[in-house]
Amino acid sequence: MTTLLNSLKSGNWRALLACFLYFDTGFTVWVMFGPLAPFIHKDIAMSPAQLGFLVAVPVLAAAILRVTLGNLYQAYDGRRVALMGVALSAIPSVVLLLSPAAPSYTLLLVLGVFLGVGGASFAVALPMAGSNYPPKVQGLVLGLAAAGNIGAVLDGFMFPGIADHFGWARAAGAALPLLGIAALALYFWAHDLGVKSGSAPRALGSFLITLGGLLVLVLAVHGGVFGAGKTGVLLLPLLGALLAIAVLPAHYRSVLTEGDTWVVMLVYSITFGGFVGMSSYVTTLLISLYQMPKLEAGLFMSLLAFIGALVRPIGGLVADRISGVRALVLLLAAIAACDFLFAIWMPPLGAGIAILVITYLCFGLGNGATFQLVPQRWKGRTGLMSGIVGAAGGIGGFYLPVIMGIAKESTGSYQMGFATFGGIATLAFALVVLHRTRWLEWALPKETLVPAAAPQRAGMSADV
Repeated sequence: MTTLLNSLKSGNWRALLACFLYFDTGFTVWVMFGPLAPFIHKDIAMSPAQLGFLVAVPVLAAAILRVTLGNLYQAYDGRRVALMGVALSAIPSVVLLLSPAAPSYTLLLVLGVFLGVGGASFAVALPMAGSNYPPKVQGLVLGLAAAGNIGAVLDGFMFPGIADHFGWARAAGAALPLLGIAALALYFWAHDLGVKSGSAPRALGSFLITLGGLLVLVLAVHGGVFGAGKTGVLLLPLLGALLAIAVLPAHYRSVLTEGDTWVVMLVYSITFGGFVGMSSYVTTLLISLYQMPKLEAGLFMSLLAFIGALVRPIGGLVADRISGVRALVLLLAAIAACDFLFAIWMPPLGAGIAILVITYLCFGLGNGATFQLVPQRWKGRTGLMSGIVGAAGGIGGFYLPVIMGIAKESTGSYQMGFATFGGIATLAFALVVLHRTRWLEWALPKETLVPAAAPQRAGMSADV
């Protein structure tokens, strides 16, 4: 506890709290459609694949917008960028609260893109929090800021109950007071010490082009422009990613030529993608698999999200001691095992909940461990890389509910969905093992490397 307090005192804890609240409330609105999906389904007829697409659109929007929002943070004051993000992510709640009748499926897809701005807060909240602290505590600080994932807990507790009494469209308005609190914290406490580069007007233009382009792409996919059925849905992340990359400055795109970038992106698409994708879909999954009542399923979703968010700072703290590389080797193996266990067995309720709890523990620890690596590997480009790596996490989160919905609709079971993600986790495990030795050269904390290099001179053994 003393170590934790000393670490927090080494920087600006108020700025850290403001960043936490920004990401927490952004996350709350981001995955709002997940716990509301069973209520929406009662008013709007949807196939399992359409339902999966609806809850996946905000996840994908955040993934793509993180790239250009991270680029905007790199060029402009983070506090102002964050306040703009809060305002944009409040639009769906305002529209749904004031809507005189149940909105159409098409309008919900449009609002889903704006919900994604809340999830894109990741690309600003993390580097802004980290800029207020020294390098030696970055794993802990980024883990605490990103524990805003706990916003998903509020979704499961708050939205189903309100929707049950007042309707799901009115329930969405409950997010507005939370966004107001975050805006006040940002205005009075947030402080950005990050190094800035590039043109702020150009970066803002890139973000707005990406936001508008995503709206067009989502509506085009819904309208069948890119092919009927599942083809357009599966192409959407690729098209959105190409849009975001196209508007980035050329010297920022250079990070995409590095092999390490792609491996870390794959890892985060599993850990964070699994967390947010499952948080968006687990309510539907529990109702479908175990005929669980909607309110109870929402509470279980909150419990799982709480577990994953709670341990994320612990993942960062552990990674500060042993490196994120060593932690990820174990965690990716465990995630793959849980996925394959579900695919092979499709367990009964008790065992299924236990496996989901273990999976969420691994997701949360893995998220913290992954982002211990980013400031170590990409010094001076943390804002940009937070956006790019975060985008990969969001894309993973998009595909999870989409593929689960497709698997259920095509085979009548979720087994093929779990098997697919188990195979991807196994691939990521193999790649981290392959890069392990080289990555440890830069991933180990400096305080660990110094005594390890000269144990005799220090008169003591090193604990690496």
